[in-house]
Amino acid sequence: MILVGGSLLSAAIVMAFAQHDRQELATQFKAQHAADRVRQVILTLNTSPAESRSAYSDISEKSGIRVSFSNETSTREDTQSSVFLANFNSAVKRVLKADSEFATEEHWGEYCPLHFDGRGREANIQHCATVLTALNDGTFVKIDVALREGPPPPIFHGDLVFIASFFLATIALLSLIVARFSSQPLRELASAAKSLGNNIEQPALLVTKGSTEVREASIAFNTMQNSIRDHIQERTYMLAAIAHDLQTPLTRLRLRLEKVTDVELKNSLVNDLTNTQDMIRQGLEYAQFMHADEPFELIDLDSLLTAIYHDAIDAGAAVTLTGRIGKPVFASPHAIRRCINNLVDNATKYGNFANIHTRRENGKAIITISDGGPGIPEDQLETVFHPFKRLESSRSRNSGGTGLGLTIARIIASRHQGTISLKNIQAGGLGLMVILELPAPYSH
Repeated sequence: MILVGGSLLSAAIVMAFAQHDRQELATQFKAQHAADRVRQVILTLNTSPAESRSAYSDISEKSGIRVSFSNETSTREDTQSSVFLANFNSAVKRVLKADSEFATEEHWGEYCPLHFDGRGREANIQHCATVLTALNDGTFVKIDVALREGPPPPIFHGDLVFIASFFLATIALLSLIVARFSSQPLRELASAAKSLGNNIEQPALLVTKGSTEVREASIAFNTMQNSIRDHIQERTYMLAAIAHDLQTPLTRLRLRLEKVTDVELKNSLVNDLTNTQDMIRQGLEYAQFMHADEPFELIDLDSLLTAIYHDAIDAGAAVTLTGRIGKPVFASPHAIRRCINNLVDNATKYGNFANIHTRRENGKAIITISDGGPGIPEDQLETVFHPFKRLESSRSRNSGGTGLGLTIARIIASRHQGTISLKNIQAGGLGLMVILELPAPYSH
């Protein structure tokens, strides 16, 4: 738009200058034409006998030239200078002899000679130029020449309008091509930045495309991606090392606990130790999951939900499944299964049961999972998605867990361009509803 607008403005300015030059050229042409007519009259009078000059004067009157013989040798005092008069004076000086003395003036009104067009009709000419000079025999002569009025031909005629339209269309096309060519590296950079959160292992951007600034931004982006990848790898390796180093002392503790004679104390310590090992294991799995990259493919979400439902029933959970999506989704099979499993497990663990309902609406697959738990305070519905966050005031401490289920589920949904939200079924508690939305624009 800037390039097209700038080109249009530049063209308008050039046209304005061109129109101004055309007017100046028209003025110069009119002055030269009048001077040539004066020269012809003077040449004719110099070659004509004195007694026939009056007859010539009468004849020339019909062509817009008045010739009068008088002793006037200077112009009127009220004559004002103008661009035309300056050009006319220069033109007369060129067409007369170098040593000729003359005076010029410009005036308007009825004093101007009449002029007749080619059909013999009187033309309303109110502008004329006058030359005062002497003939070869010393006779002073005054020559008034009627000037044709009218602006120069319009600059915006049919052909020029077509040419200007073609010019603007060409500029617009070139602008579009240049804009797309120059913005393509920026679109690639934006796409890479958008995909960075889903796949830290994506290929590096090419640094040979685009302007210098875009190439520098691509280099900076690649450097940032490498730094983030190295940071995640270092964190994963560190957590793996910690988990590995803790396994040995935890195993020794479990063996020593077998020697405890107090059964109640022994069971309590074993449970604490088991929870500690689970937290270490799930924390390591969370770190590894953040770094994982699984390819996407079209999957039948209805079949996947049916399999999850039967697995939960086989495990003794109270789960129901209703509704149908009817459209495949583009997703990572293992990741999306883990996401839904986490939501179902969370409902059965904290809410005693899980009622799963599915539907397709506005190109989205919508899965709602309702439970019968105490719900979550409204001001903490987003807090539970934070890693290792457990709301003990609303969830049972005896249920266990590390507080990573909802976190991992939301990360998976985000990587699938979906969303997860929580909603209390009734104000003040009595049930929680989890709403998972995934894009489902594909047909069978």
